[in-house]
Amino acid sequence: MRLAFSRFSPLRSLAALAIVATIVSPALRAQLPPPAAPVPVWESTLPTYELADYAREVELLVQKYEASVGQPIVPGEKRRVGIKIYTDSGPGLATPVPLVKAIIASLERRGFTRENIFLVGLNQLRLRLTGFLPSLVSGRTPFEGHPVYVLESGRYYDPVWFYDSPLPSRFDPVFAEKQVEGIDGDTSVEQDRKSFLATPLFLEADFWINLPVYTDHPVLGVNGALVNATLWNASNTARFFRSPANAPAAVAEMSAIPELRQTWLFTIASLERYQFIGGPYFNSLYTRSEPRIWLSSDPVALDTLMLGRINEWRKRTGFQPVSDEIRTLEFAEILGVGTKSTLDTRFLKAAP
Repeated sequence: MRLAFSRFSPLRSLAALAIVATIVSPALRAQLPPPAAPVPVWESTLPTYELADYAREVELLVQKYEASVGQPIVPGEKRRVGIKIYTDSGPGLATPVPLVKAIIASLERRGFTRENIFLVGLNQLRLRLTGFLPSLVSGRTPFEGHPVYVLESGRYYDPVWFYDSPLPSRFDPVFAEKQVEGIDGDTSVEQDRKSFLATPLFLEADFWINLPVYTDHPVLGVNGALVNATLWNASNTARFFRSPANAPAAVAEMSAIPELRQTWLFTIASLERYQFIGGPYFNSLYTRSEPRIWLSSDPVALDTLMLGRINEWRKRTGFQPVSDEIRTLEFAEILGVGTKSTLDTRFLKAAP
């Protein structure tokens, strides 16, 4: 596999070769980035799913994060912040609107202005159906004044930043044409192998916050923090969902891009609703709800915690657990994106 990003290091390409072969030799492992240092996973309990409770608990979590890193969250040189939301399972399984509004309020208290807090999502119709774009009936939205970037418009992909995979887009022709729209009208086979990364989050903002919603995924195992930041943040990625060998490698490699990681402040996950089988398509029969919010700068830890919940509910309802052959989290850990270890000692209550 050949990986290509602007200023992408040869070491990452060596790592990709190891991943696709699913073998990491001792010599190669010595060249890989050191394991990520364990960081806390903060949890807060929601009395209700109303905005007031979300606002209070989110602010508490953010304060705990600031205390742990030893510095406040303040506007930087660009004075802009991005929020990556998830709406791709459609109504019923999208980032909760009260959670997003609570994050925005917390950022505004720290000096960010409304017009400089932007939202990033993938599909225009699903963004509209879930309340993030103006209603076609009323013309109104809860996020008036906040830019909303629709990635499938093709306006936010930079041809310099791409992931190059040997699995061409024409393996999935229905999705491929739409996903490279706006990049080049006359693409070659080599260009069809590229997935262009949306750059506003890491080139146009001081930092960005990830707000995934959790489901299982037949190819990736867990559709959550890592996937929302990578495959749901790039073009021409539907091809990976037909390739159990390539999709986990793609997620791990894309999540390890230095510029993306450096500006990825943390992930906040609400467990207001998550799905344990049949995902990422929404099926209310297989969803569960817990009044909890998690915050961490380690997406591997968060996805590992949710994988445990997904497997527990599968066991209770008579389904098989997610296959051990799906190694998305292991690959991301190898590349230093996060760590699955010591979760019992890192899982902290965000009590006052």
